[in-house]
Amino acid sequence: MIPKNSAQARLCLLLLGAAWVTGCSRPAAPADTSAGTGAPGSEPLQKVTLLLDWYPSAEHGGLYQALVKNYYRDAGLDVTIAPGGPASFPLQMVGTGRAPFALGRCDDVILAVRQGLPLVIVCAQMEHDPQAVMMHADSPVKTLKDLDGRSVMVGPAANWVAYVQAHYGIKFQVIPMDWGIGRFISDKDFIQQCFISNEPYYAEIHGVKTRAILVTGAGYDPYRVIFTSRSFALAHPEAVRGFVAATLRGYTEFLHGDAALARARIQAENPSQTPGLIDYSLSAMKEYKVVEGDAAKGERTGLVTPERMNALQQTLVELKILDAPMPLDRFVSFDFLPPGLASGAK
Repeated sequence: MIPKNSAQARLCLLLLGAAWVTGCSRPAAPADTSAGTGAPGSEPLQKVTLLLDWYPSAEHGGLYQALVKNYYRDAGLDVTIAPGGPASFPLQMVGTGRAPFALGRCDDVILAVRQGLPLVIVCAQMEHDPQAVMMHADSPVKTLKDLDGRSVMVGPAANWVAYVQAHYGIKFQVIPMDWGIGRFISDKDFIQQCFISNEPYYAEIHGVKTRAILVTGAGYDPYRVIFTSRSFALAHPEAVRGFVAATLRGYTEFLHGDAALARARIQAENPSQTPGLIDYSLSAMKEYKVVEGDAAKGERTGLVTPERMNALQQTLVELKILDAPMPLDRFVSFDFLPPGLASGAK
């Protein structure tokens, strides 16, 4: 966990990550912006890579739907989806031009831009973060306020921790994430961060009944976003627009249409994504409206709005995680959204 007053610590992490990326012996993939082969007589396809925020999973289903249904290809793009993981550096990889696109939380992108990485958010991947706190079903912890005085296993740079502690006036000990649920299964008092659409399933198939509380319920509600570098957006605006439109179409179909091919592709790339887990994840994403948001509130798949971005910045300033708010055009562009969403973002 990085403490509240963490601008210098975050900058060090970003610089270390950037140094690792630029010092890696593997050269930058030249195919990311080169031309591929399209249909005979058509324009060559532009090759681009998207870096996931984790290993392939149902939460990435819209991306795989767009891939297997050739929506990216129809937009003139030859897309490679690259897995992430705890040792990946998507902010630095995109910021240093090693990949055109990546997934992440918008609060992390804002902080990275403030610290010098030339990134720009182009759409939401999820309207609401599925980040939650998971405990055993019979735990006395019923609300986030009940975390006071307890220990919680949390991922790195989890800004929600500072928010929840300040919002409720509580303190709890942070245990570094080990990326598993073994300790949770063996210890009925253990509490850990999770995705509402993922880890509870794993615990329950091991015979552990769970409850999970979404962090967004406390009011900390960043988008999960797709971002690119400012230079790539300026040089290839139509590629970005095409990528965004194809991705959002993919998410709509993955959630509500025939997703058999995308599911098979996800399982092939990550066998831990069993049919049962994918069913569970789909159900949770729909139930909690994390991808599409609440239509009654004007939320729609892919939409980002100035109001929410400004509100998040203000929260980060109040928590002393961000030193001062930035003009929105420093870190987000609404110009790459499809026309219907773009009008809603203004």
